[in-house]
Amino acid sequence: MGQQIAIVGAGIVGTATAVWAQRAGMKVTLIDRIGPAEGASFGNGGVLASCAVVPVPVPGLIGQAPNYVFNPKKPLFLKWGYLPKLAPWLLRYVARANDRDARATARALSALIKDSLADHRALAEGTPAENYLHECDFTYIYRDRAAFQADGYTYDLKRENGFEWTELEGEALRRYDPALNGSMGFGAAFPQHGRISDPGAYVKSLAAHLEANGGRVIRADVTDIIRQNGHVTGLRLDGETLGCDAAVITTGAWSGPLARALGVSMPLESERGYHVELWNPSVMPRHPILVNEGQFVVTPMEGRLRLAGIVEFGGLKAGPSRGPFKLLMSSIRAAMPDLTWDEKTEWMGHRPVLTDSLPMIGEVPGVKGVFMGVGHHHVGLTGGAKTGRLLAQLANGQTPNIDLAPYDPGRFQRA
Repeated sequence: MGQQIAIVGAGIVGTATAVWAQRAGMKVTLIDRIGPAEGASFGNGGVLASCAVVPVPVPGLIGQAPNYVFNPKKPLFLKWGYLPKLAPWLLRYVARANDRDARATARALSALIKDSLADHRALAEGTPAENYLHECDFTYIYRDRAAFQADGYTYDLKRENGFEWTELEGEALRRYDPALNGSMGFGAAFPQHGRISDPGAYVKSLAAHLEANGGRVIRADVTDIIRQNGHVTGLRLDGETLGCDAAVITTGAWSGPLARALGVSMPLESERGYHVELWNPSVMPRHPILVNEGQFVVTPMEGRLRLAGIVEFGGLKAGPSRGPFKLLMSSIRAAMPDLTWDEKTEWMGHRPVLTDSLPMIGEVPGVKGVFMGVGHHHVGLTGGAKTGRLLAQLANGQTPNIDLAPYDPGRFQRA
């Protein structure tokens, strides 16, 4: 019998870990309290955004923050009653809005996501999930060249990390994508990216493939990690015990309780994200686009167009706000004024973000056999395939060919 591995959390990171662990010969149990792909992996933008290496905290952020927070046309929202709880975390987060930290974060993110399309192709190969994976451009669109140039710092960081783009202005942008016939007059198109045309179905099909090949997928709430002599021996779930030789925590924005139980310092917050889906749209863009003014992506999906993005801080318990949905709709009308649709659906979910905008990937300090893959911010889907492969390698006793120091789960203990 192979090594027994239990993976807690069945989003893209956990499910990818499970698939790679099974391919390595491990006996896999994938556990989620509500089932595969029911959280952020269901509602994300569907873009394999390899070039999205620039963190939100960059030089100038602090000066711009009041305009973002108080302007309902900007893509940053805050539930004011949550501010007292958020404030200590937020101070640490914005303290990294400087050139040195932004460049270090971009380098670390690039190492994780720059080959995202190839990583997902390797993950999905030979599974039904292949059908949802498409190569494409990823295009950032702006009102005009001046708006693009105002974003110059982020493009310097993208180029520094090996990304190039084609600039499209006026009629050239219209010829490139006739759907963009509104007020957006400038585009920067990044080639060799990818999109997933139904992220929820993609992850569910990977989980089904895991089961079809002998893995277990169970719905349960994991409440504790059982240890003996500093090594994991099992998990406590719904009053029962599941034995294992290795455990991987990939529970996203809900990782706080298990992290505390393991003694891991985790300055984790939910960055609430929103999407609107427009079913049977009258026109589809040729590729995913990012509308700079609203900071959201527009992605062709199976039978619908998904508008996804927005940043809102308000914790895990509060319900959705109306402002983000209104901003998504007003922004898409500006970019694609002729767009019509048959039905509109809405969703809000939780992105896990740490104060340094980097995920935790690695073994938990002081507990052999327990690993974490948490905190991917805006690039959970993009980096999920590679993160899963890294975690499976670590759990199987292998040394990955990437420097994992930037993602060390113990880094905040030493801060």
